[in-house]
Amino acid sequence: MPWPPKDMLVMLAKMNFCSKAIRLPMEWSEPGDHYPKAFQPGEEAVPPNMPLNLFREESLNKYHVDSAGDVGKQFETYIEGICGAIHSAVDTWTKAATIQAVVIMGPTASVGMVVGPPLAPLIMAQGPKSRPQELKYTTAIANAIGTSWLPWQSSIKVPGLPWYPAFAAFPGPMAPPMPNIPIPLIALVSVDASLSPGALKGMMMANLGDPTALHAADLFDAVAQAFNTVFMMYKATTPVKNVLGTGPIPTFAPPFVPVGPVVGGVGTGLPGCLA
Repeated sequence: MPWPPKDMLVMLAKMNFCSKAIRLPMEWSEPGDHYPKAFQPGEEAVPPNMPLNLFREESLNKYHVDSAGDVGKQFETYIEGICGAIHSAVDTWTKAATIQAVVIMGPTASVGMVVGPPLAPLIMAQGPKSRPQELKYTTAIANAIGTSWLPWQSSIKVPGLPWYPAFAAFPGPMAPPMPNIPIPLIALVSVDASLSPGALKGMMMANLGDPTALHAADLFDAVAQAFNTVFMMYKATTPVKNVLGTGPIPTFAPPFVPVGPVVGGVGTGLPGCLA
């Protein structure tokens, strides 16, 4: 399947953030006996925000409930925007990425190199940045995901898979281009430590360069956790397909040797072979 739906990434990020149960105002304590007298009737206790609001109110005071609701909506809108940008960027990558320089010996394919567009500019193009703080968060997230994606992309290799059964004994001097047998992306060798939640969050915080920014660590953790979950689903469910293999059969010498194995063949994936 292609990269999982945007709504799944958004939902996971919101749930991760909501689970932190952040209370507003932070570190609040009731000032004293005069405090209740500062409010109009009905303001001291109002219904709480919905359970899935991203922030919890510290009390049922109207201003606490309103504040938690308003800030929650701001963060909810931002999460929807940044997750939409991430989804669009990776979707573009999957449709454009190819695998090249696959080495074919008989039916077996190995090595290879994945080539695709950089993610950071794609995320920045659509990510929220209308406010200064949004721009800082989006830049930190985009650069972290883009930078961390590259080591995984460059590490992808075909570990000697029987992709081309017909190439074991082909009746001709040259095997024409043939697609590989589809196999899940997770079956290829790759190193994805740079895309772990902890690594992504750490790079986002380093990119932001402001450890005191309110709720930044919680936001980055929520996005990183959601991204990693969806990424692992993508790896497990996406078939590598349409890698066209071809190559010579040097031992072909009819009528005495009417068939032979491909030796030194090459496989090249069409755009979208990892989608």
